Amino acid sequence: MALTQWTRSMEWLAAASEDPRACKEEWQNGSTGVTLLAAGRFWDVLVVPEELGLRVAELLEELPLLNPGPCLLDTRRRHVGFLLPPEPYAVWIGTGLRLLGRGTWIAAPAPHCRWGALRWIVPPDGTGTLTMPEVLEVALQRCAGELSRLQGLPGLPAPATHSQTTTSDAQWGDGRQVSVARRLTGDQSPAIAPRRRPTRRADRPVVPVRSD
Repeated sequence: MALTQWTRSMEWLAAASEDPRACKEEWQNGSTGVTLLAAGRFWDVLVVPEELGLRVAELLEELPLLNPGPCLLDTRRRHVGFLLPPEPYAVWIGTGLRLLGRGTWIAAPAPHCRWGALRWIVPPDGTGTLTMPEVLEVALQRCAGELSRLQGLPGLPAPATHSQTTTSDAQWGDGRQVSVARRLTGDQSPAIAPRRRPTRRADRPVVPVRSD
């Protein structure tokens, strides 16, 4: 990572800390090189089981014309975290899936860290690029289906149309049922099929990006 990009990435990521200056100091000179960052302000984090998350991360990097957002691997807890735009009314459903939003925190190493138990698979580039929820949902469904077929189990049904809640189900070898779906709650009428609501709002804070 070039020095300019590294500086920009560090500034962008540290903005989610309570004390950005102390955060950057820990990344550069601290004993652990890991700090706590607040989710739900500049980004949410979708936590995915490691095996599924690694496949999804690989698929997103292979897609043409797509610049994937930051993706963090925690080998101790065996999960992968994808940074998404804040979406207060989103509910992700699935075995092992967990959405971290406002009021939660993640442990994060410096943006250049590509080794160790906690490391970036896709580091932040400092421009504010995040993974789009619609793209991640489809990738999760596709990779869950591939994992299911690799275990000799029936394939998954085709994804639902945009007017439906998009869900895919598979069953792992241990009998656990896996469901991948994303829904939106809040002020929607129950008579209307769930759809993704726009997340751009006037009161959403803008992630500061350092200008060189």
